[in-house]
Amino acid sequence: MAARSVATALVAAEADGLKGHGLSRVPTYLTMVKSGKIDGKAVPIATRPKPGVLAIDARDGFAYPAIDLAIAELPAIARAQGVALAAISNSNHCGAAGLHVEKLAEAGLVALLFANTPAAIAPWGGSKPVFGTNPIAFAAPLAGRAPIVIDMALSKVARGPIVAAKQKGEAIPEGWALDVDGNPTTDAGKALAGTMVPLGDAKGATLAMMVEILAAALMSAHFAFEASSFLDGAGGPPKTGQLILAIDPSAMGGGNFAERMTILAAAIESQPGARLPGARRMALRAESAAKGLVLPAF
Repeated sequence: MAARSVATALVAAEADGLKGHGLSRVPTYLTMVKSGKIDGKAVPIATRPKPGVLAIDARDGFAYPAIDLAIAELPAIARAQGVALAAISNSNHCGAAGLHVEKLAEAGLVALLFANTPAAIAPWGGSKPVFGTNPIAFAAPLAGRAPIVIDMALSKVARGPIVAAKQKGEAIPEGWALDVDGNPTTDAGKALAGTMVPLGDAKGATLAMMVEILAAALMSAHFAFEASSFLDGAGGPPKTGQLILAIDPSAMGGGNFAERMTILAAAIESQPGARLPGARRMALRAESAAKGLVLPAF
């Protein structure tokens, strides 16, 4: 179960050009399994503490089986209740968050995902990391075509590309991260030991705090500064969390959601040079399907 779930997620990320969340994760995942930070045999358990709430314990396993369980169960709950949420605890790295909410949008739902990650961003004005890069993902269906998908870390760039740069011995652009002394660095190793620059400066750091509350405090998961790294075998399980919200558009009473979405998409795409979020990923996905994937060297 876990192996299939992980493999599906990593290959999908790789096909979409999201290599920091793709096959480059295999060595670190194996390290965490070997050390016991991830229980490769864990089977997530779901309960329904409230009619619209699905509480999932990932049981210190991979995040993907727990998220797959949420994606399988949330549509029926959302259609019955109008709104449904999955609160996942004792979890781990959730990969490309946009891929998860995309599946819910393909089922006709509007979806949001919040995930907290190990400490990487300092509070604005501070120097010690307290928040994770804490991705936020959003997806909404579009009639007759692929959903709109928005996926962003709350650092200027996701941590994944820096991990990939370190593995390849490549430099990173200045402005992505700071070293342990708070100085700008282009060294990927020093960046991973230091802090990430938040997206939008103070606003990004504040949004990262919001995600800590939604993805950790609500389900008693570890805060970023309490979680062990996703990148090595040191320490115990990170026990981070994810919150997934699913909304049934038909419950809103308007009945013209699909039409309104088509109008919005047209207003964006009618402008030369503008494109819908996720359009680049879809193009890369189509290219990968036609040409296949080139496995990275580990």
